[in-house]
Amino acid sequence: MTFTKLTLPNGLLVLLKEIHTAPIISHWVWYRVGSRNEIPGITGVSHWVEHMQFKGTPTFTPGVLDKAISREGGYWNAFTYLDWTTYFETMPADKIDLAMRLEADRMQGSLFDPEEVASERTVIISERQGSENEPTFRLSEELQNAAFRVHSYHHEIIGDMVDLQSMTRDDLYHHYRTHYAPNNAVLAVAGDFDPSTMLARIKELFGGIEPGPEGNHHTRVEPPQTGERRVTVEGPGETTYIQAAYHTPAAADPDFFPFIVLDSLLCGPSNFNMFSGGISNKTSRLYRALAEGDLAVSVSGDLSATIDPFLYTVHLTVHPQRTVEENIAVLDGEIQRIQDTPPTPDEVARAVKQARALFAYGSESITNQGFWMGFAEMIASYDWFTGYLDRLSAVTPEDVQRAAQTYLRVQNRTLGVYVPTGNGEVEE
Repeated sequence: MTFTKLTLPNGLLVLLKEIHTAPIISHWVWYRVGSRNEIPGITGVSHWVEHMQFKGTPTFTPGVLDKAISREGGYWNAFTYLDWTTYFETMPADKIDLAMRLEADRMQGSLFDPEEVASERTVIISERQGSENEPTFRLSEELQNAAFRVHSYHHEIIGDMVDLQSMTRDDLYHHYRTHYAPNNAVLAVAGDFDPSTMLARIKELFGGIEPGPEGNHHTRVEPPQTGERRVTVEGPGETTYIQAAYHTPAAADPDFFPFIVLDSLLCGPSNFNMFSGGISNKTSRLYRALAEGDLAVSVSGDLSATIDPFLYTVHLTVHPQRTVEENIAVLDGEIQRIQDTPPTPDEVARAVKQARALFAYGSESITNQGFWMGFAEMIASYDWFTGYLDRLSAVTPEDVQRAAQTYLRVQNRTLGVYVPTGNGEVEE
């Protein structure tokens, strides 16, 4: 696979990976903007702008886009996250020019029609209300709010309801014009193409787009947490949930890879790629201690690769016959065990093997290759992806122990409990 990386004069970073296993091309445009770049009053604006990008331009009018992509045998989607927003199309190789013209057009020409804005407000508010019916969303939101008092990771990606109700078309358009610019974007293309021909077309379509203003990413550093914080959420249902969230290193931090192995050891490896499934976590320490011990119905961990330090969250669904206190005691005991005694080399080898397998499963397709190029640049650099397996293999039992001692301290934890009111409504 031939890899090309260069920056156009207008600041657009271009990544090309030539793959000839199938006559397919996956085309991604990533913008360095997500909920991390929002302030009170416009929380959720990045996600809303993403929705508006599907509402048409003067060239691609509303309703035309879906039909045009599907008619050519392609599929497309978009995602907003903490640190980024991305749009992709995976198409037959000889049809990719449509995707390229579309993305170049909506980088600068999206309409933001007031009627479409009003319609989408209803859609997003309904989405928010649907999430609020989920106990785990409500608990996660309270947990995130409590864990971040300064940094803009404080709020959920979808935004606060009060902001969704009050934001204007001008708020959305200003956010779009500020952040959707070539010097704030990464174009990643993977698949069956000739690099010189592809690059020439990229320059033709994207090279003339004017760069946007510099210095649009203002974030405040979250101070160290100096004591455990606890939140309780009450609501309908019959099930009790626990979420234990620890502040963790950023993806570019040297400690992040030992933490990947620690996560794999404790809960089974987290998946950074939204296009691949997970693998069994039944050999993990917390699953064996809690699920097989009939203390919890389910056990999982959630580690995110982010620009700034975020959270590692252990999710527990409490067994109907057991208590929150029993689950927390075992959780703390297992963490203490790894803090006191490093895991065996065999345990670390198995945890690394599982993390490597999940990474491999999520790197197989051409769409996945396009994803990884842009994603790695969002959180660190493309070298983060290419060095992933070597960095995992270099992790030692002592590295894992040190990560547990440094980050999995009670003082660094925000603990959340969902307490069901028992009114007969059973959530799924």
